[in-house]
Amino acid sequence: MTITPDAPTATVQLPTQSVYQNRVADYWNAEENPVNLDLGRIDDLYHHHYGVGDADWSVLDEPDPGLRKDRLTAELHRLEHAQAELLAARLGGLTPDDRVFDAGCGRGGGSVTANLRYGCGADGVTISAKQAGFANEQARKRGIDDKVRYHHRNMLDTGLETGAYAASWNNESTMYVELDLLFAEHARLLRRGGRYVVITGCYNDTYGQASREVSLINAHYICDIHPRSAYFRALTANRLVPVHVEDLTATAIPYWELRSQAEHLVTGIEETFLSAYRNGSFQYLLIAADRV
Repeated sequence: MTITPDAPTATVQLPTQSVYQNRVADYWNAEENPVNLDLGRIDDLYHHHYGVGDADWSVLDEPDPGLRKDRLTAELHRLEHAQAELLAARLGGLTPDDRVFDAGCGRGGGSVTANLRYGCGADGVTISAKQAGFANEQARKRGIDDKVRYHHRNMLDTGLETGAYAASWNNESTMYVELDLLFAEHARLLRRGGRYVVITGCYNDTYGQASREVSLINAHYICDIHPRSAYFRALTANRLVPVHVEDLTATAIPYWELRSQAEHLVTGIEETFLSAYRNGSFQYLLIAADRV
């Protein structure tokens, strides 16, 4: 960690990070996107990822404009939470005595989901000070801040306790970092036999190089989407052995189709995702791996 002057009489801790990561942090510190905030306000579960599963298309037939907007928002949130539950279900047989690590935690919805499911403790890490503060306030409001904590740190160098975690994950955050550095940190934090899970978009190596659509997604989110094969190379190189792989691409398409109809939530990237999924150049994967 580095200490940077903030005022003549005060200092503030900042994660050690690159110029690129500083730009990513600036992006998320400034972000106030309705597709993240409006959905989270429904039940105070704020997810920074996409959804999976069959959509309830009847929301589009709602004749009342205000009610249609509310139903669309609620249905998209339901699909996003289904994705969070899918990840949480792969974390293994956790108990309330276990601790889990949420890398790139955003506004904290994934850690809360794991705590509600297992009663476990959780540490979330984000390079956005704004997100960490927001997430900690949500934990306080829920009365779980004794077990669920969020930290303004770099997920590549967390400073958290070695071997202290029964499970860890990344949910759509791996495209912001180098995979070998990331998985080395997960391997350090996990106890032997601990479970790591990632849900991520990746470009399909069999298609060739990253497609035009993937390049547009990179530019939109200031990220660098990795090829599918890179995940398996980096996992195994860092003592994380894949035990379950699931292609979620087909189950992700309904979320994007529905979101493209939500005029109050669209960001302009919806059709790019749909085109990339449909032409096969982009995939949505879940990978679970055990620490050996």
